[in-house]
Amino acid sequence: MDAVMPVYINPYTDFGFKKLFGEEGNKDLLIDFLNQLLPERHQISSLEFKNVEALPGLPEERKAFFDIHCKSVGGETFIVEMQKAKVKYFKDRALFYSMIPIRDQAHRGGEWNFQLEPVYFIAILDFLYDEKEELAKFRRDISLKDQDCEDFFDKLHFRFLQMPAFKLKENELVTHFDKWCYFLKNLESFAEIPNILREPIFEKAFQTARVANFTPAQRDAYEQSIMDYIGIREVAVTAKEEGKIEGKIEGKIEGIIEGKIAGIIERDTQLVIRFHKRGKSAEEISETLDIDILQVQSIIEEYDRRNGDTK
Repeated sequence: MDAVMPVYINPYTDFGFKKLFGEEGNKDLLIDFLNQLLPERHQISSLEFKNVEALPGLPEERKAFFDIHCKSVGGETFIVEMQKAKVKYFKDRALFYSMIPIRDQAHRGGEWNFQLEPVYFIAILDFLYDEKEELAKFRRDISLKDQDCEDFFDKLHFRFLQMPAFKLKENELVTHFDKWCYFLKNLESFAEIPNILREPIFEKAFQTARVANFTPAQRDAYEQSIMDYIGIREVAVTAKEEGKIEGKIEGKIEGIIEGKIAGIIERDTQLVIRFHKRGKSAEEISETLDIDILQVQSIIEEYDRRNGDTK
């Protein structure tokens, strides 16, 4: 029995994010999106991706980021550092990673006067780093200012988009930026292109994100990316927010659970069934979702019994 795959990808997965914004053939999508976040003087005319080797000791964390070297319409060069993954100590990491493109501008050998190109750190987040409701702003534009809130240094900027805090409905979209945010937040749930997004740039984005257009190898890579995404995010979120798991979440990796699961909640049951339909073994499902193997087998057996599956 085949699973019903959503029509479009999840843009927060590693595969989905890079498919939309990290391929040479889709630079126009990235430019159009970034220009909604950048000031007029730094509207992008061209860009190139920087091949960044993993930092020593931080290979997995570094996958969440990539550098984009840009040239403005006026000819000025600047750097955009993008992030899409959920990480611990988010603000600390944002500051740390924004220092890398600054450091890399140092001239090795010869004279250098320390003049820097501007750096923008842009994060598209599917989680709230400000978890208190009153602090959960959808968009934050941050720069260095003095005690009178006047600009002190105009070459380091942060743009944080907390996508769960974006609440606009289709009939409330006004700007091109609104449309991009609506597209990103709801992409995986769309069955077809909404009328308000029937513009050439979004039609290309939808075409790029359409799962049916993937090769078998790309589909396999995407499914693995989905499993990684869910294993890291969904189980940890369920454990923390719904409190229906016995044991404790260990601090090293948020999704690892101590003890046995006293009862699988409906959300986890659906995840197990979803991967079972894809042909994943009970062992693979257990390892990915951090659910006890006996619980996984019990869910699979009950599902097969109710659906008359004798495999």
